[in-house]
Amino acid sequence: MSQEFELARDWFLAGRRVDMGELAEALSISRATLHRRVGSRDLLLGEILWSLSAASIARLLPSCAGRGAAGVADFVSGYVRFANDSPPFRDFLRREPERALRLLTTRASVCQRRTTAEVESLLSSEVAAGRLVPPLPVPDLAYLLVRIGESFVYTDVITGDAPDAEKAHAAVTALLT
Repeated sequence: MSQEFELARDWFLAGRRVDMGELAEALSISRATLHRRVGSRDLLLGEILWSLSAASIARLLPSCAGRGAAGVADFVSGYVRFANDSPPFRDFLRREPERALRLLTTRASVCQRRTTAEVESLLSSEVAAGRLVPPLPVPDLAYLLVRIGESFVYTDVITGDAPDAEKAHAAVTALLT
């Protein structure tokens, strides 16, 4: 990881807003150099968010793989729980809700695209092993499961209700069984 990414990630984890001008100044480089190295603020934030998501996925997958629908439901609810229990993530969502939703819930976002790929891989292995009969084609099911998870992470921003990993678990279980 680059020095620019590491510092920006440290700021994010500390609950500090990642401002490109301040980041360039802290690194003693110009904003233009910073942009050449890391891209836009949205790209940088997307990569930071993905780095946190990837760590969560790496912790969740070993205990969820090989368990069919129950494991998939545990994976989705665990992912939701991770996001809901992450102070830096919740701070970012409160501070910049529109940007957070754009960076995390659109097909163009690295987070949604990569998370969907991880879920698709989990589903494919469960189907191949005969532990899961998917109600939809695997790519569509993976996308739907990610959207279900997102629904229960961003509930407070969208509807004002409290985020709830157990509701995500129930929804995935209902879909897969």
